[in-house]
Amino acid sequence: MNLAFWRKRDGQPKKKKSAVREWLDAALFAVIAATLIRTFIFEAYTIPTPSMEKTLLVNDFLFVSKVSYGPRIPMTPLAVPFTHHTLPLTKYTKAYSEAVSWKYRRLPGFGDIKRNDVVVFNFPEGDTVALEHQDESYYELVRRMGRDEVWRQFQVTSRPVDKRENYIKRCVGIAGDSLAVRDGIVIVNGVPEIPPPASQRFYNLSTKDDQTLNAMRLEEMGVDNTPEIKVAGRTSYNLTPSQSKEIGTNAVVSEIQPFLDNTQDGVWPQDTANFKFSIDNFGPIYIPQKGATVKLDSSTIELYRRIIAVYEGNTLETKGGQFVINGKATNQYTFKMNYYWMMGDNRHKSLDSRYWGFVPEDHVVGKAWLIWMSYGKGGIRWSRLFRTIR
Repeated sequence: MNLAFWRKRDGQPKKKKSAVREWLDAALFAVIAATLIRTFIFEAYTIPTPSMEKTLLVNDFLFVSKVSYGPRIPMTPLAVPFTHHTLPLTKYTKAYSEAVSWKYRRLPGFGDIKRNDVVVFNFPEGDTVALEHQDESYYELVRRMGRDEVWRQFQVTSRPVDKRENYIKRCVGIAGDSLAVRDGIVIVNGVPEIPPPASQRFYNLSTKDDQTLNAMRLEEMGVDNTPEIKVAGRTSYNLTPSQSKEIGTNAVVSEIQPFLDNTQDGVWPQDTANFKFSIDNFGPIYIPQKGATVKLDSSTIELYRRIIAVYEGNTLETKGGQFVINGKATNQYTFKMNYYWMMGDNRHKSLDSRYWGFVPEDHVVGKAWLIWMSYGKGGIRWSRLFRTIR
């Protein structure tokens, strides 16, 4: 009996694929290959806001490395390729399905997050979104307007971790660090930071006899020659450290000092009874590390409430003055993940950890690696092309 009946007969011509079939095969291969690269190696991002200026500028186009910290396995695998959370050409239609959800896992990478790395991550407060105000924190809207009013006026939805809005900031504190901000200077484990060379903050400037600075010279220096604030003979400019030094040597300048914003409104953890924090004077706080245990009391609970109840998925109640976690009374908690403290380099124009707290490790997308394209009002910024990000 011939058992090889399934073999192709010698000399039988191979059936040629149609042009349409060949095109479909090539397109399918390209989609699969690009999706694997985008998921596991690197992904392209665009800078939409000035929160990282002058390190990163609006309309800088970046490659973000997924292998630096290890690629995160998709947590919501059923999604339209090359989309994030919303289908193109629609306002609010989801580009993914939550019919299948996978737990957080990450493949090995080249290293861990280090202080001063520029990191892309999913917005921690992006679990709930008012669709008409996606650029604002839902929780800040609720504090300002009230929950009932937010739900009455807007369409509110939830999003899984990997479909939350992407943010980019500098990691100034890693798991296990003690962090504070004093007069605008970040202090980690008792050591003041050296500000990134291209970081910005406001400076108050006074001139002799109320003279004005040369607008053309300011433009040459890369300074916005329209001052942000002008009060009682003082003008505030948003400057890098080197710009502030150069302007301070100007003959018409009598004084230049860092501006301090001590407003407490909206600053995390939104508990002014226990924490008198502002964006320029903050902490000290402990950044949670996996396996570390903290004592819980009436003040520290506000620092770690969202970690316990949201990021790490426990039930948390207060009964008779005691904390009850997963049905058991306790006065302490052991963290299941590492956390990070992220801040924008444009220190007075950045919504960052000072407003919404810690970034969990399962929200980390990757490390900002390379600027491959950049353009502004004058066209392509040639000097920024193929610049590595530091």
